[in-house]
Amino acid sequence: MGQNIIVLLGPPGCGKGTQAAVLSELLNIPVISTGAILRAECESGTVLGNSVKATLARGELVSDDVMNQVVASWIAHPHCENGFLLDGYPRTVPQAMFLDDTLETLGMPRPTVIRIDVPGQVLVDRITGRRQCPSCGKIYHVRHNPPAHNGSCDHDGMALMRRADDTEAVIQERLRRYEEATAPLIEYYREMVFHSVDGSDNPAMVLEAIEGVLGLPVW
Repeated sequence: MGQNIIVLLGPPGCGKGTQAAVLSELLNIPVISTGAILRAECESGTVLGNSVKATLARGELVSDDVMNQVVASWIAHPHCENGFLLDGYPRTVPQAMFLDDTLETLGMPRPTVIRIDVPGQVLVDRITGRRQCPSCGKIYHVRHNPPAHNGSCDHDGMALMRRADDTEAVIQERLRRYEEATAPLIEYYREMVFHSVDGSDNPAMVLEAIEGVLGLPVW
């Protein structure tokens, strides 16, 4: 099948994590999530890991240069030789340019970029209605995926909680910042292998659209 290098783009609440997990299993490639690899680097005890840990401890954002180093280190691992899926990277045009150069150096193809596009109001509805079990972590939605017993987890009966930042005002601001930050990145990728899929449908339909983009058989 060749190497599948996939970049998933999309605003908070668009379902990137859900689709990434399914695609990883379907294509037998790892998901490289920026949050996960930064945590792993912090625990590694390496010079790079200690630098990342100190930056995060100060409450600062990891710079492009450091983020690039971390990603380059991960995608050079043997477990990425058949491809990988990036979730949360690149976030800027310089990061995207660095990724292109790194892939070329490794003899890998340019990425297929897939944007999961969801209208702002749909995202607000998704996130404001989100509830999570503080014990097992299971996520519900007050309308689309409610628990069997109102307000409590089906698994362990714990009272469900709403994240403090899952309010409409906070979400609208996060979406505004996201669109502002990623607009140049979208324009950069439009000149390459760029696709946009409708993420407002149910996850199975969104997956089917992504499979169509990747040229995979849809069962």
